[in-house]
Amino acid sequence: MAGSRERVRVQGRELVVTNLDKVMYPETGTTKADVLAYYTAVAPVLIPAAVNRPATRKRWVNGVGTAEAPGEMFFQKNLEDSTPGWIPRASIRHKERTNQYPLVNDAATLIWLAQMGSLEIHVPQWRVDPHGNPMNPDRLVLDLDPGEGAGLAECAEVARLARAILKDVGMDPVPVTSGSKGIHLYAGLDGTQGSDQISDFAHELARALEADHPDLAVSDMKKTLRTGKVLVDWSQNNAAKTTIVPYSLRGRLRPTVAAPRTWRELASPALKQLDYREVMRRVKDGKDPFAAVSAGGGNVQDHPGGDTDGGSPGGRSGSEAGHGTADGGSTDPRLEKYRSMRDPEGTPEPFSADRHRADPGAGTIRERFVIQEHHASRLHYDFRLERDGVLVSWALPKGVPASGTQNHLAVQTEDHPMDYLDFAGTIPKGQYGAGTVSIWDHGYYECDKWIAGKEVIATLTGADGGGLGGTKKFALIRTSRDSDQQHGAEQSQWLIHLMDRKPHAAPPAPRAPSASKNPSASQQEDGAADARPDSSPEAPPDPALTFSPDISPMLAGAGTTADLRGMDWQFELKWDGVRALIVADATRIRLISRNGNDVSASYPELTDRTCWPEQNFIADGEIVAVGPSGRPDFGLLQTRMKLTKAADVARTRAATPVQLMVFDLLSVAGEDLRRTPLRKRRARLEQLDWPQGRPVHLSEVLDHEVEDLLESARELGLEGIMAKRVDGRYVSGERSRSWLKLKFERTQEVVVGGWRPGKGSRQNSVGSLLVGIPDGATLRYVGRVGSGFSDRELTELRLQLDTLARKTSPFTDVPAADASDAHWVSPELVGEVTFGEWTGGGKLRHPVWRGWRLDKNADEIVAESG
Repeated sequence: MAGSRERVRVQGRELVVTNLDKVMYPETGTTKADVLAYYTAVAPVLIPAAVNRPATRKRWVNGVGTAEAPGEMFFQKNLEDSTPGWIPRASIRHKERTNQYPLVNDAATLIWLAQMGSLEIHVPQWRVDPHGNPMNPDRLVLDLDPGEGAGLAECAEVARLARAILKDVGMDPVPVTSGSKGIHLYAGLDGTQGSDQISDFAHELARALEADHPDLAVSDMKKTLRTGKVLVDWSQNNAAKTTIVPYSLRGRLRPTVAAPRTWRELASPALKQLDYREVMRRVKDGKDPFAAVSAGGGNVQDHPGGDTDGGSPGGRSGSEAGHGTADGGSTDPRLEKYRSMRDPEGTPEPFSADRHRADPGAGTIRERFVIQEHHASRLHYDFRLERDGVLVSWALPKGVPASGTQNHLAVQTEDHPMDYLDFAGTIPKGQYGAGTVSIWDHGYYECDKWIAGKEVIATLTGADGGGLGGTKKFALIRTSRDSDQQHGAEQSQWLIHLMDRKPHAAPPAPRAPSASKNPSASQQEDGAADARPDSSPEAPPDPALTFSPDISPMLAGAGTTADLRGMDWQFELKWDGVRALIVADATRIRLISRNGNDVSASYPELTDRTCWPEQNFIADGEIVAVGPSGRPDFGLLQTRMKLTKAADVARTRAATPVQLMVFDLLSVAGEDLRRTPLRKRRARLEQLDWPQGRPVHLSEVLDHEVEDLLESARELGLEGIMAKRVDGRYVSGERSRSWLKLKFERTQEVVVGGWRPGKGSRQNSVGSLLVGIPDGATLRYVGRVGSGFSDRELTELRLQLDTLARKTSPFTDVPAADASDAHWVSPELVGEVTFGEWTGGGKLRHPVWRGWRLDKNADEIVAESG
């Protein structure tokens, strides 16, 4: 690691390490490069000791300093907003706040922490499960701290005395010279008791040592009682306390280490604290005395000679450590709910977990996944990701998303054993989840982000011929938590989102069950759908009706009544909806959005052929949703715009009916009318035979003075009116001054180029969007908008933005205050805001979000005014 800056790859992650020649320990000249090299070398043995434990860090960004001028140290629990998304973490709720702690589960995370100046890493004696919930402690620790007049030899003597007591109750502890003054003594636990019980046991152990050896041991922390004695500090078993993790460096004048030792070493008169070079040599030689505790045992007796040196660390990865038990998972406490819901004599489902399968992706962070098609009482899919020795599982009632345009519900269910990776078969009637289970796809995944219990982003690579159709990236984000009344536990409701920008080759919805694959069942997996997903295949598009840019919609400009002088105009109400071209042949109606997308599936009530004239034609109109007040409501329309599945549309159709206001005719019976003046096009439009009582209407031409029309529109609460030159031609795809929008409320379409994180209740979501307007080849920054979003929009918004993340700003001129904590995205998403006015610097004053403009592309957005 020569030089001051270097880009390195650690387990498939790319990191930039800087200031490599900075001296972190002046007394020994140990540099940051040395620190990084040390943590790289000990990662195979440190990670199993730290895995899934919320890590608190002691940071010396500028080194430990000297005795005369100590370096500044700060204690850090919460992760910064700038933390890379792939750092594993857990959210832990405290009395006044929630902190996000890193989990030192892989070498890349360990090196990132070291790069940030985290010399010491402290962890509790308990772990979190894959849902972020604290588990019972899996190890006990005693901190043997010498008082004035005592030293390491006295600590070793107390350690041997404590070992004798622990061995009497079936535990054989492992000593760790702390790298400071004393010794830490660890013993593995089975995880069946809580922190309070373990603390009480440790306290009694300390009292027993004090009672039997009053001249050597003390259990009271008063300094006045500790002279010449060893304090047996039992308090670090408290759930709120942490202890430096074995193999961590210490932030002392010399780079010593919390080093696991053997009992033979503790008997040596030459016992001393070890520095980092000595520990590196031990690890290189294959010594890991802490292996028994890391593996969840801790009760392994010495082999002949009394040593517990352990084997080579090279064969054990962080994902293997800390999985609870060595029995294949049959008593793993994380699988307690799984076991309680199933009868091992009545179901062929597995009840064990093979934790020792080799990962062919050596050098990368890859774990296994399986997606199972489950024909229970209702068809759903089970989405399972390997995480720390269990399969974290979600039920997908609507199946795996086939495109990024719509999120699917995902209900987190109980963890499953690892052997469920291969399970396929029939669960008998009367058993939980009765029905047929088959493997839809399986393979490996790379974890891009895992915030336990809150958010997961993973890139899945499926099997050849599997349902995924290759490699796909998914995001899961928790939206709510509901009580599981049946089993007395909690379930999490999540959304699953396909982060690929283009649809993949997998089926767009779960396949409808055949008679042979849908046996009668009395129960279903937690979170299965209340209604069977729609499985009707879409008819292929008629090639003769394929949309062409040559017939794209004509665009209007912004104007005022002053722009109307000297010309002949007709007026219509301005409909607050989304544009659609209607393409009709003798049998079918298609609706094409302004940006050329077929949106017919979203509005099936508008594609009924009986609602339209019988001729072949292409017309122009606006789709609107009418609110309870009888006025068009753009916000209400948003609930329909994103829906494409027939089942989803059917559910919202009754609550949000739509209408189509037709206002122009581009062609009829093959005759192109676009070069014809508007007055003639309108006459031809009215001559068509329009059925009555349908959700399709002609937009009325209003024969009144423009001032009167504006006043009436304002009183009705409408957006404004449209003014159209009666001699104007229809110019496809262009913005023309022969159509003018006269609006009361100032609105502006904008392109999203970034976002800033929120505060308070929105701290894990989006606080504001940074928006701009294209200006030639650049994107001109026009401000940030943080109001007008619903909670659901914020949840979906974060998923959308994560798919477009980029490292650099797409804007040319963002103020430093707005850019300080910004996350940049590719400028592809288009929305609309209302605002008060344009500032002198060309920014939007008081913008408020109106909604997405899925019908518009970023490159066609222009400034409406200002």
